[in-house]
Order: sequence, then C-alpha cells, then structure tokens
Amino acid sequence: MKFFLYRAVFGLIFIFVLMAVIALARGYRPNITERKLESTGILVASSSPDGAKVYVNGKLEGATNSNVIVKPGMYDIEIKKDGYTPWKKRLSIKGELVIKTDALLLPQNPSLSPVTSLGVIKALTSPSGDKVIILSDSGDVEKDGIYLLENNRNPLSIINPLKILILKTHLPQNINLNSVEVEFSPDEKEMLITVEGIDSQSLSRVYLISSEEKTLKPIDVTASVDTIRLAWEKENQKILSRSLATLKKPLNKIAPDIFDVVTFSPNEEKILYRAVKDFEIPLVIKPRLIARNQSPEMRSIQKGNLYMYDSKEDMNFEIKNTESPLWYPDSSHLVIQGKDNISIMDYDGTNSRVVYSGPFEKKFVEVTKDGKLFILLNLNSQKGTLPDLYSVGIR
Repeated sequence: MKFFLYRAVFGLIFIFVLMAVIALARGYRPNITERKLESTGILVASSSPDGAKVYVNGKLEGATNSNVIVKPGMYDIEIKKDGYTPWKKRLSIKGELVIKTDALLLPQNPSLSPVTSLGVIKALTSPSGDKVIILSDSGDVEKDGIYLLENNRNPLSIINPLKILILKTHLPQNINLNSVEVEFSPDEKEMLITVEGIDSQSLSRVYLISSEEKTLKPIDVTASVDTIRLAWEKENQKILSRSLATLKKPLNKIAPDIFDVVTFSPNEEKILYRAVKDFEIPLVIKPRLIARNQSPEMRSIQKGNLYMYDSKEDMNFEIKNTESPLWYPDSSHLVIQGKDNISIMDYDGTNSRVVYSGPFEKKFVEVTKDGKLFILLNLNSQKGTLPDLYSVGIR
C-alpha cells in the first residue's frame, strides 16, 4: 500500500515539476505580491559586438547576449556600448512569445586604411559585388591600366592584392581611360570594355577581356558586340527567372511583372526592387508569422518607388530617400550613400545611423565581404594628385 502511495506522490510531484518547467519555458512567472502566475514575454537581446548594455524603457536590464523577461506591452529598447553608435527600437512584446533583437553596433570613429597607391581615376564593381575594377592613369606606363581587386574574405590577407587585367599600353593609343565603360558577363568571368579616344574624331571601340587574368591582346568585338550583349542579356534573364521562381506562390508567378529587381541580398532571402506598376502584393504566408518584424510594411506599391521584400517573413517595406542602397554582408542592413556621409540602416528602412562623415569621392562606395567600406579618397587634393582606394573599418 505504501509503495503505491509513494508512486502516486512521486507521480504528482513529477507532473507538477514538468508543468512548472513548461510554464517557465513559455514565459510564465509567479507574481508573489498578487499571488498568481503571470504571462511574460522574452526579449532575446544580442549584438555584434556583444557585451553591450541593454536598456528597457531607459532602465538597465542586462548585457548582450542575454534574455530579458518583461510583462506584455510596448517597450523602448536601446542597446549601447562605449565607442559605438547606439541601437534603438520600439517593440511590442506579447506574453509567451520570444522577440529577438540582433543589434549591429558600429564604431563612432572608424579606422581608415589605404588599399592602393596607384592614383585611381575610376572604380566600379561587378553586379554581385565580388569584383572591384580599378582604372589607373597617372602617367606611369608600367602601371597605368585596368586592375582587379577580389572582394572576398581571404584569411591570409587583410586586403586582397591587386591583379593587373590589362595595361594601358596594350590598348589603342590616345584612349581616355576615364571614359571607359565596363560590362560583365553573366558569370562575371569576362568583361566588355568600351574605350574612346581623347579627341572627338576617334571612334569608340569595344574589347573583350578576362576579368580573372591578365590580357595581353584584347579581342576587338566592336562589330559583334550587339550579339554578345544580347546573349548575355538572355542569360541574365534566365538567372533572374530562376531566382524569382523560388518565391512562394502566388508571388513567384507575378513577381516578374511587378519587380524590377535591383539586387538580391547575400543570403538571397530579400529582394531590393523598383515597382514596375502600382500593385497590391498579396499575402503569401497565411496565417501571418507571430514573431515577425514589427516595423510597418507597405504592400500597396507605387510605380517607380524602391522597396525591399523579405521572402522569409513575407513582408514588404518601402526604402525612402535613397537611389542605390548596397547590401551589408549580414543581409539585415543596407548601406546608404548620402550627400556628405555614409550611413547604415536596418533592412526595413529604420534605425539609420551615420558610420562615416569624412571626405570621399561621391562616385564610388562599396561594401567589403567582411563588413568594411571601400571609398575613393584624395588626401592631397591641393597637390593635384589622384584619389586612391581606402578601406573604412566599421567592423
């Protein structure tokens, strides 16, 4: 009899403990004052770098990375670390739900490091951002030409070395490198370069060169360039169609008609695009995700405006006051070139923060794969020297 009594008591204790553990895991906490069990929400506060202070409605609640238990309600969340710009957001936290904040903290005084010393007249990037093309024309016949800088993570080097693609001496005489136009093949292994002479009487020529190794004799494709461009355009359209086809129904069918795609995020879950026409984007995920991004979205798009669609959460945001934002490597932020500064904001268009306000040439800004910035900068402009490529250490 006692054996069965012990088993019954043990079973009841086990069930009670199990229910308590489940309740705690779901966010329930005992209120000793009111003698009841209350539903709470969990704020998972993380940051890069970590070790930042977490403020909830102005009160210090801990440090990243940690969990903060709060009652359901609206809260002003601020994550701060000495020497970094603070991260702020207003969030609605509901009972039994987990809300995550992944704050990107950026240094208030970023470092500046030279990448080239050639004298750069022009710089541009491939559509994927993996290749940076640098044109130098400083009067040095042994160095002037077109260079490649691989924009990828190289664990053996802080900055990947420059690779000469073609010297100016291997191109027709009296050309103007500053007016060179570059077009990439779909796989970015080849480039079309259109060159013009320094006078109005010179005819423009188009050459096909490799974007991976040095070219000694460029191929003149002026006569057949239209055929090459058409073939490349068809291949690019196939690649784009395959990417849009991965979207959930019914968006995969209508996206080609309403999205003028600017670029995909590095993880390919988000799309920057301009609206081809006025349209109401239908809901794809039903019912809607409970713990989705809380920023107000815009599903009624207007022709010509810039938007960002998040396929993972089925949310659409309007991106204002910028023409050509760049994706940050984490796929959660956008880099914006302003009139006199460079800023970073969350992918939903909120939380914009200036990361660089020093001098730079407005014609070129790029993001490195490890989260830095590439800019053109002339520190000796009074001497008439050309700018060079610099790395801005914002990470």
